[in-house]
Amino acid sequence: MKRVVITGMGIYSAIGKNLAEVKESLYQGKSGIILDPARKEMGFRSALTGMVERPHLKGVLDRRMRVGLPVQGEYAYVATLEALQTAGIDQLFLDKHEVGILYGNDSSAVPVVESVDILRNKKDTMMIGSGYIFQSMNSTVSMNLSVIFRLKGVNFTISGACASGSHALGVGYMMIRQGLQDIIICGGAQEINAESTASFDALNAFSTREAEPAKASRPFDRDRDGLVPSGGAASVILESYESAMKRGAPILGELIGYGFSSNGEHISLPNVEGPVRAMQNALADAGIRPESIDYINAHATSTPAGDSNEARSIDTVFGSCKPLVSSTKSMTGHEMWMGGASEVIYSTLMMNHSFIAPNLNLENTDEYTSLLNIATRTEHREIRSFLSNSFGFGGTNSSLIVRKA
Repeated sequence: MKRVVITGMGIYSAIGKNLAEVKESLYQGKSGIILDPARKEMGFRSALTGMVERPHLKGVLDRRMRVGLPVQGEYAYVATLEALQTAGIDQLFLDKHEVGILYGNDSSAVPVVESVDILRNKKDTMMIGSGYIFQSMNSTVSMNLSVIFRLKGVNFTISGACASGSHALGVGYMMIRQGLQDIIICGGAQEINAESTASFDALNAFSTREAEPAKASRPFDRDRDGLVPSGGAASVILESYESAMKRGAPILGELIGYGFSSNGEHISLPNVEGPVRAMQNALADAGIRPESIDYINAHATSTPAGDSNEARSIDTVFGSCKPLVSSTKSMTGHEMWMGGASEVIYSTLMMNHSFIAPNLNLENTDEYTSLLNIATRTEHREIRSFLSNSFGFGGTNSSLIVRKA
């Protein structure tokens, strides 16, 4: 089995448009959550959201390439540019080598809505632009980026609800470890728009703490009242250790464990046993014991049931050693399909700068969240290994373990 290392990272998120901005936001505990009045006008119960500007790609990317990209694809393009740059990979290298892409994405709502609106209003399919088909497919990010960067390796999308980005890294890790690929661009993208989140709002899933947006996302807090939707894109370059050494590439961390499971119960309510198995499987895959984990980036989205059950599952696996825990969603909101990839980047930045970002807005714990050793302020701490949890609708669970290089 080959070793799998991280040689590049790129991020476009509500707390920063690049690695440097994101690192500073994590260190300062800066929230990226705002109130969007337009959502209130549309009839949303909650107008809270994370927000990032749309990238300006005119003059950067050829129009022929731009036409097939939805907004989350634009985020992913910018994130991938940064990831390739940090990895020391240019287009000449991509043209000469078999580099793949595995991206997590589970929706592309706006192009679907817009194309159907055109059809209903114009009664003529020929009025629908040629780009909508490529923008509307769940595989939009991987298909577009594979063409833009002229990739020649593996090329498909991982669709696993809010664990999509994490599973993309996990599958990429397995392929490289087995020698099927040397380098894969892995990541996750999430659109930020009303169309993609309206149905979540209809489920009463969102926080309504609108008076203080920065305090709305409250993972593990007793008074949490729901998640805050967010998004952007995160790209991670996974590479075999041999390939990285041959290129003289920077090694930002080593992915050593991937655990997954399914709850097999309720479609939207998480349980305890499924996440426990995912974390135990990740530890077994990495060949390490729970006490080797210094930090856990929890999935914790700020929902009443989800946070409690994750706290119980973490305590079941790590109760004897109690590593520091925080949920970066307290700053970013829930980045959904992107979150599993972005949180590996957030945690790797912390690991390489020896700090742990705070779990914002934790004022009072409850019966189960009090079981955890939660970081409520920035902690200056050496991280040798961290575990990142991502869970999603349908009971899909993913846990990744990364070790310091």
